[in-house]
Parts: sequence; structure tokens; C-alpha cells
Amino acid sequence: MAGIDLNADLGESFGVWRLGDDEAMLEIVSSANVACGFHAGDPAGLLQVCRSAAERGVRIGAQVSYRDLAGFGRRFIDVDAEELLADVVYQIGALQAIARACGSTVSYVKPHGALYNAIVANREQAAAVAAAVHLVDAGLPVLGMAGSAFFDEAARLGLRTVAEAFADRAYHPDGRLVSRRERGAVLDDPAAIAERVATMVASGQVTAIDGAQIAVEVESVCVHGDSPGAVQIATAVRDRLRAAGADIRAFC
Repeated sequence: MAGIDLNADLGESFGVWRLGDDEAMLEIVSSANVACGFHAGDPAGLLQVCRSAAERGVRIGAQVSYRDLAGFGRRFIDVDAEELLADVVYQIGALQAIARACGSTVSYVKPHGALYNAIVANREQAAAVAAAVHLVDAGLPVLGMAGSAFFDEAARLGLRTVAEAFADRAYHPDGRLVSRRERGAVLDDPAAIAERVATMVASGQVTAIDGAQIAVEVESVCVHGDSPGAVQIATAVRDRLRAAGADIRAFC
């Protein structure tokens, strides 16, 4: 089994509201998708998570989103393309400053939540996000779903695209993620999730919610940092992949 990246969404606490265990997750993952303040995160918290990531050699990615703190970035917003482009540029730039202050850098970009799902098919927003990354730094890879409009637009601009799969999320037969509003959308058994990831990485296939086997490209595996039992799940996934001979390492 070849090398594989493990990523998680971190830096999502806000003020007195604590979400996830960033310190524990940073001991497990190789890439950290750090919130940029639009869906979650505040400056002090982002500084801390970037400092901790830098100390551990974990890559920092800008997790850009809609401007939606109240909805945690999980609500689609029909935002104008030029406004979305500016919002993404702003978010990457803010995290770049924080990462550099911690002796690191932003190494990649990953959209979050509803924006991630929207740009699988919404070409106008996909083009806006890709253009924003290109404007900031054409050398930044983008992490997302293979076969998406976002990857098409990113490739058109010469951006490197990195395909990810989700350890703890259910898939539809067409490869889309099952909505969190639906039963069975989020998986919670660490052992079962770890075995599922090992199969995805080894075979390039995953079992969809209807039982069908579908193809999935996997250069990075996402374990959500805000899921119940996230640390146990991430640990189980890492250990299972290592047992299969995989080298856990960042893709950039």
C-alpha cells in the first residue's frame, strides 16, 4: 500500500465554544484543514492551532467557506461569483498571515461544508473558488472531490488537484456525499470505519448507501474533527492503514 495523507477539519472553536480536540488530532493527521473565520474559528484559536501544527510538522490548509458563522458553513448561499472570489481570497490571506507568524505556511486549500458540496456541480461558484486560489498562489494544490466541477475549473487554471475520500461519511451511488440530514450519513464505529478506509485505499472502491460498489479516488482521507469519537476514529484509521503497510504522509 502506497503513502496516504490523513486530513481533518481543525480550528473550529469560537470564543468560549469548544469544538473537537485539535491537539489530539494533530498527533494523528498529516494535514490540517484550518478554519478561516467565515464558518468557524477565531484569531486566537487559529493562531494556536497553526502553532501546534507547525511544531508537529503537520501541513496547514486553508478551509474556505461561505460567510456563515451561524450555520457553521453548512447552508448553501447563492452568492455572486465576484463576491465569492473575494471572500476566498480574503480567507486564504488571513490564514497565510497566521501560519507565517507561526513559522509555517498555507500549503493547500480545501472548501468546507455547503461550499464543498455546491461546487461539485455549481460551475459558476466552482470557477470563482478556483480563480481565487489561482490569484493568491497558483502553486497551491486544492483538495476536493474527483470528477467535480471544481476540479475541472482548477485543472483549467493549472492548479494541482488532490482527490480525497471521507472516512466517516456515507456515499450515494453517484459518488456524492449523503446529506447530514439523512439517517446513516455519518458513520461512528471506529473499527468499521478503519476497515472501510483500508478497502478504499487498497481497491479504489467504497460501498454506497444502497450497497453498490462505486469507484473512489483516494490521495487523502478526511476524518472529521468535530464528529463524536473523532480521535478514536482517526486513531483506528491510522493504525489500520499502517498495519496494511501504508506510509501516513502529507500530499504536499
